[in-house]
Amino acid sequence: MYRIGLAAAPEQMKAPSAALPLPDKPSIAVLPFANMSGDLEQEYFADGMVEEIITALSRIRWLFVIARNSSFTYKGRTVDVKQVGRELGVRYVLEGSVRRAGNRVRITAQLIDAQNGTHLWADRFNGSLEDVFDLQDNIAISVAGAIEPKLQAAEIRRPSERPTDDLTAYDLYLRAIAIPITKEQIFAALGLLEHALAIDRHYGLALLAAAHRHLHLVLNGWFEQLDTSRCKAVDLARQALEVGGNDPGVLAGAAYVLACFGEDIAAMIGLVDRALTVNPSYAHGWHLSGMIRIGAGQHDLAIEHAQTSVRLSPVERLGDRLAVIGAAYFFKHQFEEAASRLVLSIQDSPGYPVSYRYLAACYAHMGRLDEAHAIVARLRAITPRVMPVILPMRNFEDRELYLSGLRLAADETT
Repeated sequence: MYRIGLAAAPEQMKAPSAALPLPDKPSIAVLPFANMSGDLEQEYFADGMVEEIITALSRIRWLFVIARNSSFTYKGRTVDVKQVGRELGVRYVLEGSVRRAGNRVRITAQLIDAQNGTHLWADRFNGSLEDVFDLQDNIAISVAGAIEPKLQAAEIRRPSERPTDDLTAYDLYLRAIAIPITKEQIFAALGLLEHALAIDRHYGLALLAAAHRHLHLVLNGWFEQLDTSRCKAVDLARQALEVGGNDPGVLAGAAYVLACFGEDIAAMIGLVDRALTVNPSYAHGWHLSGMIRIGAGQHDLAIEHAQTSVRLSPVERLGDRLAVIGAAYFFKHQFEEAASRLVLSIQDSPGYPVSYRYLAACYAHMGRLDEAHAIVARLRAITPRVMPVILPMRNFEDRELYLSGLRLAADETT
């Protein structure tokens, strides 16, 4: 576990420092690969290729791997790898390109020491689309071998059950997850995922992606048939667990969905802990763990796990992780600490309603009712639902603290 002490100064949460310290293990960031296909429609394929390489590298427990969301902030930019190394706090940077033509794929990759700019390894990988998963793993093995000659290749090789063996389903999944989760586009993504699942009903990541989109429909009130989406989210998450094996994305993602809908919280903590044992570099998994810990009343762990997520993905948007930290301080009755994080969360992610709800409740309990009313007014501009649809907190005192603050903040504005 990585401790980075973000709780001391709120301004530190706005952005990473100019030069993050290197972790105590080999560290790497995989930059977005250039799409050399001559077709912008293939951009999702190049991005998906990089995400799979990041996932393969993350299986190596001795390697610290920066999350995709931070790596992809450099997409479309001419970068200095030394600067990338300083900003992300990594020793190594992998960059490359993908060319897809018909049924053929060519991937070029090079590994660079970000401290001095030295090129450590470069290679070209050619194959058919049917070989795409092996190509991804071979790149990861080559990179790890260049960093650590004693690598045991078995650490990287995919589990015996691949996510899917059907390339059409894989392609549909990549297209779906490339679509932003918004009210206007969420059903387009669900359509693609349903098509993928019609081809392969045992595609764990596609099942989970569909479950999360139904969860968003419920959380944001984007769909009139909320009970239908609630049932679908739970059913899809359970199916994903049945077929996903030890895939950390499936374990952590399904745990969060099921925790939101009231499943046994200790069992869900067990699932997310298992995911983080399999992949200690899983930034989103640490974030999901933080949210589950909020529900379990484990507020100090929630802060710690959210901070770990920030270190693993230091330059992506911080709003949702700041919200976890703010919520944890709120439930610890440290309202000043909570408010400072929640204000920054709203600044970073102004469309995230959870931060507004916690900040309104926080101000209400601090006696700052005018500010609480103003936050509720801003919340209503985002969603008509001031009160949350789902309350994942199992602790009665936590629930009452949250709801009483929200009622006080909301009632006076009507």
